[in-house]
Amino acid sequence: MDITTAPVAEPAALSTAPLRLAVIIGSNREGRFGPVVGTWLLDRLRERDDFDVDVIDLAETALPTSLSYDPTPPVKAVLDTVTPKLARADAFLVLTPEYNHSFPASIKNLIDWHYVQWQAKPVGFVSYGGMSGGLRAVEHLRQVFAEMHAVTVRDTVSFHHAHGLFEPDGELREPTEPEAAAKRLLDQLGWWGRTLRDAKESRPYAA
Repeated sequence: MDITTAPVAEPAALSTAPLRLAVIIGSNREGRFGPVVGTWLLDRLRERDDFDVDVIDLAETALPTSLSYDPTPPVKAVLDTVTPKLARADAFLVLTPEYNHSFPASIKNLIDWHYVQWQAKPVGFVSYGGMSGGLRAVEHLRQVFAEMHAVTVRDTVSFHHAHGLFEPDGELREPTEPEAAAKRLLDQLGWWGRTLRDAKESRPYAA
């Protein structure tokens, strides 16, 4: 009996385009330390050519805490400044402080105003704070992003007692370990971002 073998499909070409990364600056508190850490983080990203970066600074994003399926024109105008950045992103990097053992309400608010924009995309974390370095905020965020069908990256960058680690000009006093941690995080985030982007191009995600 003749056996006919079906032709094997050629694998789709993998994209070599830079990963579209949305960096979310999470604190909106007056006098916040976030911009110091954020500047350091963005400097690390400028050293790489595998990311195309959008910045979403929640101190400049006035989303109301009252959610709505039919937002008013002023709210739509604010959403129009952030939703397209989230939608086109292949990956996210969240910079969070720790407030009272958790993350700021501003980050939860941004998450809750969106849904499909997070799905099947990786999320990395850079945190800062006191003794815990913001890691309790990160662990809470992992649970929230799991509900959004996002994948959180295992390694993080955390700054313990962050105010004492930076010079007045924003430079780190001891940069070796944080820069090594940032490289690990960005390498992992890039791997997940490219892998999930390629997967979705061949098979849409089933939420």
